[in-house]
Amino acid sequence: MNPKILIVYHSGYGHTKRVAEAVAQGSRGSLLAIDAEGNLPAGGWERLAAADAIVFGSPTYMGSVSWQFKKFADATSKPWFSQQWKNKLAAGFTNSASMNGDKLSTLHYFFTLSQQHSMLWVGSGMMPANSKAATRNDINYVASSSGLMTTTPSDASVDEMVSGDIDTAVQFGRRVAEAVALLVPRIQTTPVVELEGEPA
Repeated sequence: MNPKILIVYHSGYGHTKRVAEAVAQGSRGSLLAIDAEGNLPAGGWERLAAADAIVFGSPTYMGSVSWQFKKFADATSKPWFSQQWKNKLAAGFTNSASMNGDKLSTLHYFFTLSQQHSMLWVGSGMMPANSKAATRNDINYVASSSGLMTTTPSDASVDEMVSGDIDTAVQFGRRVAEAVALLVPRIQTTPVVELEGEPA
C-alpha cells in the first residue's frame, strides 16, 4: 500500500499555496486547502483520517498562523478526543515577507498541535546555507531545522518567489516521504507491549 501524505494548508495571497505545491511535488503527496473562511472541502476530514503523514502549512501573520488555519486547528478537537491521528507523522512549513518574521513561532504552533494529537514530528533534515559564498538561491538559505521556512517580499508576486525556496520546499517534501517510508511500516507492524502491572 502506498503511503498517503496530505498537505493541509491555508494561503492568503498564493505564496503559501506555491510552497505547498512544491512540498507535494517532492513528497508525491496531495493537497488539502483550507478556504478563506477557514473550512475544509467536502471529504477533507476523511482524507486526514486516512493519511499516514499530515504536513501543516500557513503564512505567518503577526507572529503566528493565519486565523483560517487556527479555525481549522481548533476544529481538530474532534479527532484529538479519540486520538485519531496518533502516531501519524507530522511536519510544517510557513512563508512570510521578512527573512525572520518570527516564522519559528508558526512552526512551534504546528509542533504543539501535532503533539496534542500524539503525532511524530519530522524536521527539515537540511543543513543551512550559511557560508560567505551562500546565495539566496541556495537550499535552506533561511536556515530552518524545525520545518520549512520560505521568505517572499511583501510586494513580490507568486511568480517572483525565490527559486531556492521552491527547491528547498521540494527537498522538504522528499524528506517527509523518506520519513514515511522509514517509519510508517514499523509503526503499523510493531505490536503494543503492555507494561508490567497494567491490566491486559
